[in-house]
Amino acid sequence: MPTRVAVIGATGRLGSQVAQVVSAMPDMTLVASLDSRSDLQEMLGADIAVDVTLPSVSKTVVEFALSQGIKVLVGTSGWSADRLKELEKALEKSPGLAAFVVPNFSLGSTLQTMVAKTIAEHFESIEIVETHHASKVDSPSGTAVRTAEEIAEVRRERGGVIAPHSNQSARGDQIQGIPVHSLRLNGVLAQQDVVFGGTGETLTVSHTTHARDAYSAGIALALRFLHQSSGLTVGLEHAVNAPSS
Repeated sequence: MPTRVAVIGATGRLGSQVAQVVSAMPDMTLVASLDSRSDLQEMLGADIAVDVTLPSVSKTVVEFALSQGIKVLVGTSGWSADRLKELEKALEKSPGLAAFVVPNFSLGSTLQTMVAKTIAEHFESIEIVETHHASKVDSPSGTAVRTAEEIAEVRRERGGVIAPHSNQSARGDQIQGIPVHSLRLNGVLAQQDVVFGGTGETLTVSHTTHARDAYSAGIALALRFLHQSSGLTVGLEHAVNAPSS
């Protein structure tokens, strides 16, 4: 029997794409598409709820879905480390339930972060510049926050990160000691540069999203991973590294 999927935020850019991906998957079926005027009750009967709403409502959507025994794929930005800890504790009380939080469905972006973590073992001067379309409502992006958190974890036992003059506002938002600079421009979809500085050299790991089709493979991968998982998982890299069924 196909896995039943409800998409919450289905009229948004990412939501409409998720709905298209689900409809094209032979092992998934789209049973509900909710917008901002929909009652959350409309997701009942789904096996998986995909939250692609807004940071201000995402927590409510996730809590409702889990309270109904529905696994949740979260593609909404704004899930801080503290909020993720709360979610993890809630899931520990409900064996078999699962939430998969994916800051970015792009396989290329996911691999960028994985590579950046390896490079961070050898460089202590690190900054992130992320650029998105002008209508993106949050900054820094969830992807940049997640990348900074992952790099900071690597650097924690290696002396940390060098980030001089962090008290100056022009130095960017400090995410666990790593400066993150956000640009919001017309003519851009998404780009992230992780810049490493060393003695006499710099190294930049860059990823650019040219079209939203880049997210389709990651959406499908995340849905299939979530169907088989339990508890809290954060980051598409876990689905990328999961053994094929």
